[in-house]
Amino acid sequence: MSAAVETREIVLNGQRVPYLLRRSARKTLGLRIDHRGLIVGVPLRARLGDAEAFMRSHAVWIIEKLSVRARSTEAATPPFQIGEGAVLPYLGQPCRLRLGEGNNQVRWHEAGEAPTLELALRAGADPRLLLLRALQQRALLLFGNRVEEFCARLGLPVPPVGLSNARTRWGSCSSHSGIRLHWRLIHLPLALIDYVVAHEVAHLIEMNHSPRFWSLVTSLYPEHPAARRALRDAAASLPHL
Repeated sequence: MSAAVETREIVLNGQRVPYLLRRSARKTLGLRIDHRGLIVGVPLRARLGDAEAFMRSHAVWIIEKLSVRARSTEAATPPFQIGEGAVLPYLGQPCRLRLGEGNNQVRWHEAGEAPTLELALRAGADPRLLLLRALQQRALLLFGNRVEEFCARLGLPVPPVGLSNARTRWGSCSSHSGIRLHWRLIHLPLALIDYVVAHEVAHLIEMNHSPRFWSLVTSLYPEHPAARRALRDAAASLPHL
């Protein structure tokens, strides 16, 4: 009998971990981590609760291995080379860099077919720091607007919105600190950003991954299963700044 695979998520030690639940004609539960992330193998008739309890009993191992994998992937990705005419993704589209002299200012030129980002650098300044500042400023503004939009759909007050640089998750939601979204999402198409935003806004009501939570996500973003897969695939292609 062929295996059945589901894409799911679980919170382990405060971190939301996506995983593939693979049901097959096996007799025991098993864990492995490969290029797809965490794979949980279970017998065909195993209960989801048993699989989740199994993962929680191995939470330390899972988080450690995923962190090692993230560091290895990052190390294997050549650093993005900042130079005149270099191209990096911005909202899923190519954005060309221009370098010039100035007072460490950034200028966005978005007329025409593709955007251009101009870095006006002081002598001796690090262009990487200025590029990061430009992308993160844009990310914070855009993410704040998208959170406001999705909160309005649910009639919720808008929480504080900040940026994160977490290794293993795209976003987080806390009743105390609000919503934090990974700044690197700014490289991805708006549709994928909106999925992450919808996911975190739903957590303002349901701080879990219950059926009610996923019902809220569906009401905000009906295509979320496809978006989750696309997000996982896109992560490997992001530039290393």
